[in-house]
Amino acid sequence: MNMNIMNVDYSTKIPNNVNLAEDRQVLKALEGWHPGYMDWWSDMGPEGFQESLVYLRTAYSVDPRGWAKFDYVRMPDYRWGILLAPQEENRVVPFGEHFGEPAWQEVPGEYRAMLRRLIVIQGDTEPASVEQQRHLGKTAPSLYDMRNLFQVNVEEGRHLWAMVYLLQKYFGRDGREEADDLLRRRSGDADAPRMLGAFNEATPDWLSFFMFTYFTDRDGKMQLHSLAQSGFDPLSRTCRFMLTEEAHHMFVGETGITRVVQRTCDAMREAGITDPTDIAKVRALGVIDLPTIQKKLNLHYTLSLDLFGSEVSTNAANAFNTGIKGRYHETQIDDDHQLKNATYPVLKFINGEIKLVDEPALTALNMRLRDDYSQDCVKGMLRWNKVISTAGYDFKLTLPNVAFHRHIGEFKDVRATPDGLLIDDATWAKRKDEWLPSTADGDFITSLMQPVTESGKFASWISPPKVGIDNKPGDFEYVKIES
Repeated sequence: MNMNIMNVDYSTKIPNNVNLAEDRQVLKALEGWHPGYMDWWSDMGPEGFQESLVYLRTAYSVDPRGWAKFDYVRMPDYRWGILLAPQEENRVVPFGEHFGEPAWQEVPGEYRAMLRRLIVIQGDTEPASVEQQRHLGKTAPSLYDMRNLFQVNVEEGRHLWAMVYLLQKYFGRDGREEADDLLRRRSGDADAPRMLGAFNEATPDWLSFFMFTYFTDRDGKMQLHSLAQSGFDPLSRTCRFMLTEEAHHMFVGETGITRVVQRTCDAMREAGITDPTDIAKVRALGVIDLPTIQKKLNLHYTLSLDLFGSEVSTNAANAFNTGIKGRYHETQIDDDHQLKNATYPVLKFINGEIKLVDEPALTALNMRLRDDYSQDCVKGMLRWNKVISTAGYDFKLTLPNVAFHRHIGEFKDVRATPDGLLIDDATWAKRKDEWLPSTADGDFITSLMQPVTESGKFASWISPPKVGIDNKPGDFEYVKIES
């Protein structure tokens, strides 16, 4: 194994393991982009904490056994770098029309536009979530949670660098223009919004943040896995390393929701409440009731389903055929990796009914990836429900039906309950607050969002974590806030 591929060169302004020092043209382009990035970070990064010392992990190697070190750092001084997973010897294109041919080290001319678009869309999501979360530091329930938020933020920033490197190195002038546009768009901006719907939604509170990192970052995981299969080797290697970091983001979401559920159950038991749906009684304890947690889950899961695009898609088929974007765990699937005659069952809305229809597997790739995603979502929910049942409550958090609250694909104009029962517009208008967070729900959650900045202390609505980050003790000062 070539060690300099594993270890990161920190001697340049842009840490990297791609020999930037010898790639003068790309280095110059990235150095030209750097000041704009720093301006974006100071304008749109975490608000009010740019001078704080945060206990962050920084990647110094891409060796899976030991790739990060922890230390205090001011976020603007974080070493955002360009890190690719080690190159696999003799790697081949693992799917599509070029199945078995040597993987590409340069962009194939005929696929240039499609590849660029995929990289730009992935790149656009990274700064968007930083923008959505920039106010959350001010209402953090603990220093531990604040640190996790900032770790997610700096890594989303690094993932933006990863995509910008690919654009600058492989797409010439077009790539440079796209890289500049990634800093020009803003989440929720009327004139220059981010490219995907979920990334223009507000993240108003910490329960939303945990739901976002659980559900929406999990969509990111699925997309990165698909791109990590790409026949374009630099993209594959970039995404493989990004997945190492993405795992922490979903950990933040899963454990965050677990701790919210735990605290609610503990508070109900201490108060002798037997009915978890007695919302007024539960809220009076200063915790978030389980039905409201379910509503937040309904919202974030359905927004995240929309990120997969239409169930049946020729774009997805083209990206697969050309060898650019594969399936989740492509190389582990036992088939021809070309899907010549295969079919895949797709839920469709036909004559007023929801039906499973066999579609050509090639055009149903989005549906397949979304099914893989939903199965992945269920795993964390088993843990949340175990907390509830262990506390002795008969209540289950569930994923809503795919027809519920959709804005893209087969069910975008359909009104349905979370159980998948079709209803009319009037019923929807009357009952939607039973299923999605209402203004009153939002106001209640906001009322709980009081910052806790004393080491080892936690807000009333969330339990402490079982173990600290980097095995630190419970009262460790994860963020040193400047006075």
